[in-house]
Amino acid sequence: MIKIPTEDAVKAERNRLRYRKKWRKTLLNTIYILIVVAAVSVLAATLFVPVLQVSGSSMEPTLNDKDIVLLYKTPNFETGELCAFYYQNKLLLKRVIGSLGDIIDIDKDGNVSVNGEVLDESYVTNNSIGECDITLPYQVPENRYFVLGDNRTTSIDSRTSVVGCIEKEQIIGRVTFRVCPFENMSFIK
Repeated sequence: MIKIPTEDAVKAERNRLRYRKKWRKTLLNTIYILIVVAAVSVLAATLFVPVLQVSGSSMEPTLNDKDIVLLYKTPNFETGELCAFYYQNKLLLKRVIGSLGDIIDIDKDGNVSVNGEVLDESYVTNNSIGECDITLPYQVPENRYFVLGDNRTTSIDSRTSVVGCIEKEQIIGRVTFRVCPFENMSFIK
């Protein structure tokens, strides 16, 4: 004998199936939205605001090892701004000191002057000429920037012929914001 379900049992089964279908649709929509948000985030991070983790001590005390920073993609820089650039398949972070035609000089105490004016470098804690194999005073060539690390004793930068002045095409962007560690979250000057 076949048992026929009651009307209430049929309604309950229909409601269960409707709820299951609605729950599945909601889950798939949520997954689609998360995928789209992730894709847009990756695209934005790649194209407009790249995120980098600092490695090394060449920019101390401004940036420390393991800090996470945001970049703003721009081809134009002013003296004192931090930039990120490619050098031998690595990303380096340094401070722009001079651009096209500027004459850079560093005295024996490590004081840097651009076009005869000594820079006020409050971000440098240990002035030093460091490793320097270029002839000073040095004139910055066309379409290039002269860059220095803030930790002058350990930084390998434009003072050496190994790195030299960096080309505009090597630059990714300006370091604008420290994201992590959270207690040091701030805009970078």
